[in-house]
Order: sequence, then C-alpha cells, then structure tokens
Amino acid sequence: MNALHRHEEERVEEVLQNLRAKGIRITDTRRAVLSYLVASHEHPSAEKIYRDLLPQFPSMSLATVYNNIKVLIDEGVVSEIKVRNDTTTYFDFMGHDHLNVVCEKCGRIADVDIEVPDLRKEAASQSGYQITKTQMTVYGICPDCQKN
Repeated sequence: MNALHRHEEERVEEVLQNLRAKGIRITDTRRAVLSYLVASHEHPSAEKIYRDLLPQFPSMSLATVYNNIKVLIDEGVVSEIKVRNDTTTYFDFMGHDHLNVVCEKCGRIADVDIEVPDLRKEAASQSGYQITKTQMTVYGICPDCQKN
C-alpha cells in the first residue's frame, strides 16, 4: 500500500480521534487497517488486507484484521459489501457520500459519487425504530458483462 495522500491522512486522523473519544484503543494494526481502507480504490476482502499488511506486521493474524474491521463497521466508518455467488465479504470506507454498485454477473464493485439521501428520519418516523445506520447497495450488470 502506498503512502497516504494528505486528505487521506486527515480522514484517518479524524476517524481515530472519534474512536479515541469513545474510549476505543488505537493500536498500530487498527491504524494500519483503517489507513489501508481509506487509501484503497478497491473494495478489499479481509484476506487481501491481511496479505498486504502482513509484511509490515508479521505477528498480525487474520483474526486481528477481522476484529479491527468489526470495530470500524460498528462505528459506521466501514461498510460490508456482499456479492451474489461469492462467499467473500468486501469492505468499503464510507468517508464520502457514494453508492456501491455491484455487478450481479462478475461481482465487480464500482463507486458512484452521488449524494445519497438520508433515509434515517423517514425510516424512524414510519417504523418507530431508532435508526443506527443505513446502507445502500445497487445491483446490476456492468458494461463488460453486458457485452458478453
């Protein structure tokens, strides 16, 4: 993983400050997993993150990666993406408004930078639930698969 750009570093520090404020311990591996996700232009699996970070953190386990991702998901910083016919879960840093669009044939995931409406208020008023997070994923057939 390459060095972070300045705006990526700022996002990482902002998330870490919020985690610290909630009493969540910041470890070197937690910082590394978060930095990886912020800098990634893909939607990596935990296994890919583990493989890529292992040279820097040889004593880190795959379970450590999963545990760190779980904390970031619970805090609403990272989302899980499931692809049909694929048992792997992919992860996405939710540092900006965007939709994830998943190809139903090949599993490719694309980010679409649009303002996503906040459905929490409407969902809360209609259901009576206290809404803790929202996640929107759009499914379709990518241009490459449409050609085949």
